[in-house]
Amino acid sequence: MNTAVSRRLLPGRGLALLGLLVVAANLRTAVAALSPIVAEVNADIPLGAISLGVLGMLPPVCFAFFGIFTPMITRRHGLEVPLVLALVAILIGHVTRGLSGSLTMLILGSVIAFAGLGVGNVLLPPLVKKYFPDRVGLVTSLYVTVLSLSTLIPALIAVPVADASSWRVSLGMWMLLALFALVPWVTLLVRHRTASLSGPVVEEADAAILGRLWTSSIAWAIAGVFAASSLNAYAMFAWLPQLLVDTAGVSPAQAGTLLALYASMGIPCALIIPVLTARLTNVGPLVYVGVFAFVAGDLGLFLVPETLTWLWVSLAGLGPLFFPFALVLINLRTRTHAGAVALSSFVQSVGYTLGALGPLIVGLLHELSGGWRWPLGFLMVSALAIIIAGAVIGRPHVLEDDVARSR
Repeated sequence: MNTAVSRRLLPGRGLALLGLLVVAANLRTAVAALSPIVAEVNADIPLGAISLGVLGMLPPVCFAFFGIFTPMITRRHGLEVPLVLALVAILIGHVTRGLSGSLTMLILGSVIAFAGLGVGNVLLPPLVKKYFPDRVGLVTSLYVTVLSLSTLIPALIAVPVADASSWRVSLGMWMLLALFALVPWVTLLVRHRTASLSGPVVEEADAAILGRLWTSSIAWAIAGVFAASSLNAYAMFAWLPQLLVDTAGVSPAQAGTLLALYASMGIPCALIIPVLTARLTNVGPLVYVGVFAFVAGDLGLFLVPETLTWLWVSLAGLGPLFFPFALVLINLRTRTHAGAVALSSFVQSVGYTLGALGPLIVGLLHELSGGWRWPLGFLMVSALAIIIAGAVIGRPHVLEDDVARSR
């Protein structure tokens, strides 16, 4: 980063870093807050297996759908304005979920919240590239760590808060975090307008890049890794508590704690994986480590779920190291801001579209088989499929080169 750009970025970088971290703190709360308290919700709003499967599918479906359109919005409005609108949607979604009196309202509130999350997911990697081009690995590590905490904490406290007050408070209280996240970004927007500055030139997602992403091997490889990770993670967030109650003989409260353990394994991954990915010449071995963790954890739950349950849950939770891995690669495998926005949208849209199948397929296999062996077998096969992408990802080449070759 040259001196002129450094001077121009420096005054806003501290606020931008705070903004990135508090946005990351919001990006999984709506996902992780519901499944531990479905029994309490079910007392007021009947939830069958199909309804739970639909609610489990909604996050990746919304992430994919709204992620597709995010580059189109950034071409006209930049990165910050869409992010503010996304935070407003998250806030409204939390409030609607907390006030829900019917399944329809619960689903509507979830869709609104997840729409905001989907836009935020796509915007964070290019925002890192915009404000911290010289610290991509470090800042990605920081925000993915916070994102992991935003998965862990709701799962850990959802049941105690619901027991102490109500499930409505347990779901709706996260609107305060979204409100707090608006402060730094609104401040940055006001500063930029007052100073007649828009910050560094960023963010247009070049139509030529968007149109040729489908021919890029690196785009498909990263999207495939992201998809398998999403499929496994969202299936577990939707069904792990019930799976553990049925097979490991734990109580609902213990199952909620084990779900929090599953989520907490993202923290060491978030701290270590982005830095390793940025430093390693060949990142292929990280793919194989992740596949091993996925398969070992699911195999333990398949064979001996009541023995060393915490170990199998922990190993399964290490599998989603592919999430921070893919987010760093979005920046490392692009040269330009336009490429980062386009690749972020493609990877997350394709990844979440395929990932949405996880909760639904696991729910259907559970209904058909009456147990959890078919679902766990399916998850193991999906994890093994990641190996195919390992060879492509291991080769250091960038999206823009793939696009240039396809012209």
